[in-house]
Formats: sequence, C-alpha cells, structure tokens
Amino acid sequence: MKSRPTVRKPANRSAAGRKSGPLAGQSAPAAQPAAHFFSKRILLACALLIVLTVAAYAPVRDFRFVMWDDPEYVLGNAHVAQGLSWQGLAWALTSADAANWHPATWLSHMLDVQLYGMNAGPQHVTSLILHILNALLLFGVLYRMTAAWGRSFFVAGLFALHPLHVESVAWIAERKDVLSTLFWMLAMGAYVSYARRPGVRRYLPVVLWFALGLMAKPMLVTLPFVLLLLDFWPLARVEPKARLVWEKLPLFALAAISSIVTLVVQQAGGAVKGLEKVPLGIRLANAPAAYLAYIGKTLWPVRLAAFYPIGATPPVLAACLGVLLLVGVTVMAIRAGRRRGYLATGWFWFVGTLIPVIGLVQVGSQSMADRYTYVPLIGLFVIVAWGASELAARWSFGGVALPVAAACVLLACTALARAQVQYWSDSTALWQRALATTSGNYVANNNLGGVLMKQGRTSEAIARFAEALRIKPDDAEAQNNMGMALIWQEKFDEAARSFGEALRNQPDYADARNNLGRALMWQGKLDEAAQQFVQALRIKPDFAAAQSNLGMVLMTQGKLDEATQRFGEALRIDPGYAEAHDKLGSVLAAEGKAAESIAQYAEAVRLDPGYAEAHNDLGVALARQGKLDDAVQQFGQALSANPGYAAARDNLKMALAEREGGGR
Repeated sequence: MKSRPTVRKPANRSAAGRKSGPLAGQSAPAAQPAAHFFSKRILLACALLIVLTVAAYAPVRDFRFVMWDDPEYVLGNAHVAQGLSWQGLAWALTSADAANWHPATWLSHMLDVQLYGMNAGPQHVTSLILHILNALLLFGVLYRMTAAWGRSFFVAGLFALHPLHVESVAWIAERKDVLSTLFWMLAMGAYVSYARRPGVRRYLPVVLWFALGLMAKPMLVTLPFVLLLLDFWPLARVEPKARLVWEKLPLFALAAISSIVTLVVQQAGGAVKGLEKVPLGIRLANAPAAYLAYIGKTLWPVRLAAFYPIGATPPVLAACLGVLLLVGVTVMAIRAGRRRGYLATGWFWFVGTLIPVIGLVQVGSQSMADRYTYVPLIGLFVIVAWGASELAARWSFGGVALPVAAACVLLACTALARAQVQYWSDSTALWQRALATTSGNYVANNNLGGVLMKQGRTSEAIARFAEALRIKPDDAEAQNNMGMALIWQEKFDEAARSFGEALRNQPDYADARNNLGRALMWQGKLDEAAQQFVQALRIKPDFAAAQSNLGMVLMTQGKLDEATQRFGEALRIDPGYAEAHDKLGSVLAAEGKAAESIAQYAEAVRLDPGYAEAHNDLGVALARQGKLDDAVQQFGQALSANPGYAAARDNLKMALAEREGGGR
C-alpha cells in the first residue's frame, strides 16, 4: 500500500482530504468546533468512559486507609487532621514532610478532612473523581488535536481502565498522582489553544497549570519535553525548531527549579539512597530491566504488587533484553517518524516521562512501581491505538474487527482492574498479595507485621519482622518495628537493643529515637530516656509523641510545670493526640485541679474510645469526686478495650464495693 505524500500545513489549517483525522505523518486538523465536543457521539463516548471506570473502581467507596504512607499523609498527620486553615496553608507551603515538597497535594488532603473527617471512603471517591476527569480531559485533548474520536476514546479508555493505574487511584496517599495529572491535562489542553493561535494570553494558562502540577507532584518536570513531542505530532507546527524550544524556556526553568527543590528535600528526608545502599551497577542494570518490565506488565497486567524490591545483584539478562528493546524501538521510531509521527511521539513520551523515576537517582528501595506508569503509558496507548487503526485499514474486515477488538480489550481491562482494586481494600489484603506475587519482599513482610501487631497478633508480627530482617538485615524500619513488638511483650532489654540497631543503620531515625526512649523509660532509666526524646526532637521538632513522652519523664521526676509545658506543646502540634490529653490530665490531677483533669481525660477517651488507660484514669478521677456510677462505667469500658487490664479490674471492684457500701 503506497503512502500518500505528507504536506506540511500551518497548525491552524485543516488537513484536507483526511476523513478520519491524521493517521500517519505530520499534518493535523484544526481545533474542533465547540459543537463537535457536544455531539451525541462524543457525549455517549464520555458517558461510556465514566460508566466503565465506575464499574472498575466502585468498591473503593468502602475501602479503608492502608499501612503504606496513608498514616503519614492523612491518618497520622496532625497538620492534615486539622483540615483547611491559614496555619495549614503556611505549613503546606513550607513542609518537607514525606520527603517531598507538594503543597497542592497537602491542601487536597486537608480539604478532604475538612469535608469528610477521617472517613476513608469519601477520600477514595475523591481520587476516583479526579481519575475520571483525567480520562475525560485526555479524550478531549486528543480528539481536539487529531479529530480521531475513536482512537482518542480508546487511548482514554486504556488510561482509565488499565490495571497498572489502580495503585494511583485506589491508594489515598497517591492523591498526588491523580491531582498532578489533572493539572498536566489542563496544561496540555491550554497548550493546544496556544499552539493554534500563539500569544501571551494563551501561554500564561500553560505556565499556571504546569506550576500547579509541579506543586502536586514533581514528576511533571517532563511536561515541556512532551509538549515538544506534540509539536512534532500531531500538531505539526511549522515554526523553526529553535523557536519551539525557546518558547518553552519558562517551562524548562520551572522544571529545573522543581527538580532542585525535590532533590534537596528528598535528600534531607533520607529518601535518596546513596551508592553504598544501591550500587551504581545495580542502578544501571535495573533501569533498562524496569523499562522491559513496564512494557511486559502493560501487555499482560498480572501479578501486580504494591512493592517490587530491588535485587541485591544486577538483573543482567533482563537489562540486556531491555537495552536491545530500547535501542531497537528507538531506531524504528526515528526512522518511521516522518510517515508515522504517532510512533515517535508515543515512544519518546513513554521513555522520557519515566526517566525521573527509572532509578538512576534511587528514591526508596523499589525496582519499579505501578504508580510510575500513570502518565507514561499514555505514549504506549497512542502507539497501540493509531498503529492498530493503520493495520486495520489494510484489511477488508478491519472496519468491523477493530471496534470489536477494542471493545474486548477495554472490557478485559475493566475486569482486571476491578480484581486488582480489591487488593487495596485494606492493609492485610494488600501485603498478603504482595508476598504472593513477589519474592524477597522485605517491605511486604515488614508492613504485614505492622498490621498483625495492630491486630494484637504480636508473635505472628515478630515472625514477619524476623523474615524482613533475614532478607535485609540492615532494614532500620523492620528493626524499629521489631523493637515495638518486643515492648508489647515487655521484653524491654531486647527492644532497646533492636532500637539501637535501627539507629546504628539510620542515626537520624526520629521514631527509633523516640521508641528507644520509651524502652528506657519502662526500664526506669529516666535520664537516658529523656536524652533520647530530646535527640528525637532535634531531628524532628514537630514530633508530638516525643514531646509527650518527654513530658511523662518530667512528670515522673516530679517536674510538673515542665511536664505541663511539654504536654501543651504536644497538643499544639497535634490537638487530637489522645495520650497527651490523658497525661496532661494526670499532671492536673497531681496539682489538685480535679475539674480540669477530668476534662482532659474525657477529651482523651472522646478522641480514642479504645484507650483503656484513659478510661481508667477518668474512672479514678470520677470516683474521687464520689461519682461512682460514672466511675464504674469508665472502668468497664477500660476492661472492654483491654480485658487483661489488672488496674482497671481492681478499681472496678473497689468502686462497686464502695457503691454497695454507700447504698447500705
């Protein structure tokens, strides 16, 4: 079949003679009239896209938070827990929490808490809505650039329904993915308007949306590069190449600033791994192996996991195959670029947008991650959609077979995505699945151990932590968690040694410092415990738990005024910190301020109804005021929360005896 000659035309002129929009080559149709976007066909396509996406993701409305960044981003974040406020805005703009600077993401979580409280279901629904908007915008922008509504719909459908994208949507802590991509799509749409009729007024929205996207997730640094690809295909801009690059300098400048800020923040947060942790050879081998794995999982999306551990040795065979694939397809894309512009744009979109997360600068310990494909896979989807359309055009039955095949693919993706969504329903399902689909997964073992510990299954949790440490003996987080489990078993000496090992491997680990202090406090080594709490606060000044624990040491030492200050500081940082309310109540009780102490105990049990010690303390305070019925109720609730709580059982017996004696 002879290819028709390509005639370059100005970007604001239509490609005459193309009945189905640009299939191959450079020229592109004019922007579609507004009426076309509201035609019955387009509206039905949008409705179908929404229905299929909701069908795949509907279960998320009943999902919980998971033990995988959700506590850090929402559940245990004192700033986010307060909802929207001017103070929260100032924190979001200056915070380096979670080893990232992304104020737009923090504000998004704060808005969720403002609207829904700590109810996880509606927050999942918010992420789903953002994902649907992203798919609709992608459909609209592609259709506007190409006039090929069927291919644009297929790309948007794959984006909405591919199982690799489940992680970005069903994980509350990945709100940054769906939110930043919303700004990406808006910036891309604004750029199409600018490309059709260049001017400052049309350029400014591109800069604005891009800046907001970088404030949601810095992975958007590759957008200016993608816009250059779109200039090539499908926009077919005829301006000199130097001008196309020059006009994007403000965007490249923003990307450079964001990259520098991100690197500084991630290094300060300990997220960037040094060569001693992940050697250069492993990084260089893992990068092409990861590209190969991403393509494989795109074509056959099974055995997906929340965490894929990086190996201790370079994956030589996978790396060689990955290099051959990258080089081969790159050469093909360059050679075929003039006749099949979609191939070059799609391939370099995929390869280029993955570069920030491909592992040459290693952030975290994963070899790859499903969430990293959220934007990059659009490039592969474009190749599939336009390539399949070109092949079908050469076959007499292609006009019938192509839509049927496309429908089957989208329905299969819907079913696979819905199955994958279920693994994000709770922490147990998530980490059991990761262990079932990967090997040597110390993170999954450690995190499942944390889940088991919260369920009171301490012995099983210790076995998981031990397995994590067998795989990775220097894993500070597993050592810290092992110490916590040993504290629950009242093995304080062993716990202290475990925390010490965690700090030997990671000296700036504030949580381990705080936990070592607790172990020393339980051993009666108050001065040593206080030193650990002070060091934890030097590392992390807004550490409410360390403030409260230091207050407990001071209270035990009889330094009530200093203890009150520490508990007050803990509550300033985190007003919802139940333990600080309870311990402040104990200080007030020691000072003879009965009414104020009762108010603090009551607030503690309101914030944490399962807090047995606070129920017991409140019961004691009420009994001292002669309110025996209320005291009995509190002791009963303490025992409901912790049936083995001996002090509450003794207090209940005494309160019942006193009440019966008073009745006689």
